[in-house]
Amino acid sequence: MTPMDLHMTELERDIIREILNIGLARAADSFAVIAQEKVLLEVPNLNIVSGRSILEKVRELQEQHVIIQSDIRGEFNGTTLMFFSGQHVQRLSRVCLRMNTSDSTQIDEMQESLLLEISNIITGALVTQLANILKANIYGAPPVNPHDDMAKALQSLMLDRPMVQPLIFSVITQFSDKANSVELPLMIFFDRDTFEKILEIIRTYDFMGGQQPS
Repeated sequence: MTPMDLHMTELERDIIREILNIGLARAADSFAVIAQEKVLLEVPNLNIVSGRSILEKVRELQEQHVIIQSDIRGEFNGTTLMFFSGQHVQRLSRVCLRMNTSDSTQIDEMQESLLLEISNIITGALVTQLANILKANIYGAPPVNPHDDMAKALQSLMLDRPMVQPLIFSVITQFSDKANSVELPLMIFFDRDTFEKILEIIRTYDFMGGQQPS
């Protein structure tokens, strides 16, 4: 496979987005039990971006979000990052921990445990869905809350190893009693070998003809 083949067609982009949406729909049901509200999770955007631009985005998000990281291991190699805003922290702390807090990203141990559990549920559902549909033996590592500069930590991966191709998408969450949606950015990074595997699996099946993986 040549580097040019790494670009997705619109159909391939739609297929990957739909796979992720199916996984997120299941995650939303579990998330809703925790949040005690109806929760909507969806993937409106699916983009491939350059390493340098995503490092800038990660650094920008880290300034006003709590980052939760979980690695994808097995036949696929990747990392997921979830970014919880102060609004998310405040809302979830009140509902799940009965804590009245400000919309700050300065969190205590209980709040950190809560965000780790939520991230575990959401990313776990995504990984399970990818594994089922793509017939891959993969699993999510336990999530962590890294306190270092994530952009700096990712720099060697993204810039010094140009064979890494990030797959980036954002997830929107919406609580039923809110008039507006609060964005919950979620990023997935796959190395080039994994990206090739995913595209090859998708291209193997005649999705337009209705054939499904057996």
